[in-house]
Amino acid sequence: MNKQPWKSYLLWILGAEAVGVAAGLLSRSATEAYGETLRLPALAPPALLFPIVWTLLYALMGFGAARVDLSPPSAARRSGLRVYGLQLFFNFFWTLIFFNLQAFGAAFLWLIALWGLILWMLLLFRKADPLAGWLQLPYLLWVTFAGYLNLAVWLLNR
Repeated sequence: MNKQPWKSYLLWILGAEAVGVAAGLLSRSATEAYGETLRLPALAPPALLFPIVWTLLYALMGFGAARVDLSPPSAARRSGLRVYGLQLFFNFFWTLIFFNLQAFGAAFLWLIALWGLILWMLLLFRKADPLAGWLQLPYLLWVTFAGYLNLAVWLLNR
């Protein structure tokens, strides 16, 4: 096990946050126009809430990944970290598909795949480190809510 686990936590958290920052920067102008040009569903939260929630979720993702990385070697650890990377890839590109391309139908299908990857990651993380798995539950719930928002935006803005 790593003799300085704080370095692992820092690396994994900063890595996850970097994905969010990169997606945010690449879609900044498109997200600013989001609330101004689109019809939004009734339960759409204020725009200010999104960066706050995503910052917390990326921190939980990174924290969970660090716990898994620091856990004893196992198939669940190895597979969990691979699925973690894959879901981060899907997470990053959903932002670009939804905001930059405004391809809401494609973004919804992409989000369904992301949701499945998050659930798979959660289950693998739980096998390697139970707390790491449970820490992904807010992420899964938020992406479920994002699915509602994505679908509603798609239907309201055809």
